[in-house]
Amino acid sequence: MKKLALALSVFAAISTPAIAEGDVEAGKTKSVMCSACHGVDGNSIAPIWPKLAGQHASYLEKQLHDFQAAAKSGGKEGRNDPTMTGMSLPLSEQDIKDVSAYYASQTQTVADVANVPAEGEALYKGGDMARGITSCMACHGPDGKGGELAGFPAIGGQHADYIKIQLTKFRDTSRNNDLNGMMQDVSKKLSDSDIEVLSQYISSLK
Repeated sequence: MKKLALALSVFAAISTPAIAEGDVEAGKTKSVMCSACHGVDGNSIAPIWPKLAGQHASYLEKQLHDFQAAAKSGGKEGRNDPTMTGMSLPLSEQDIKDVSAYYASQTQTVADVANVPAEGEALYKGGDMARGITSCMACHGPDGKGGELAGFPAIGGQHADYIKIQLTKFRDTSRNNDLNGMMQDVSKKLSDSDIEVLSQYISSLK
């Protein structure tokens, strides 16, 4: 009986298809259509477009799936974006994995930020207990690298303008594809000034 169980388990392991992984080289070729906004190596020049270089592959995959969901549901599901919903729709599952793997393999460039606001650092590291604001560092880490297994994106070194736009969208719920609504809960307690100083501080992290 034990031999039969062992044989069945071995057969199951052999017959179960392996989960496809992203191919970096294939992703480099496929990412050409993305380079106009995000840069050839994932370091976008325009501050309203996010840097994708060095971002966790699983997070990039999720965003592309969410953009597709928005396109297919007429904006009722996923993540709405006038540009990305259309760009993501033709992508196959393997395309998504390949492009995500490519950008994850790239190195992010971080510009020096003059006059980093102390208020932003304090809010990022310690939050504001009086207002019920948890620290950003609790999920995104002291250097903004996030945590791939937990689903927390890398945000350090990202364009301040892009961070500001996303925090504002989370606050007004026009973006709502965050894990368990965590970013919406935090951002709704942030003032415009909070968002400004946080964005500047996060963009300075290396």
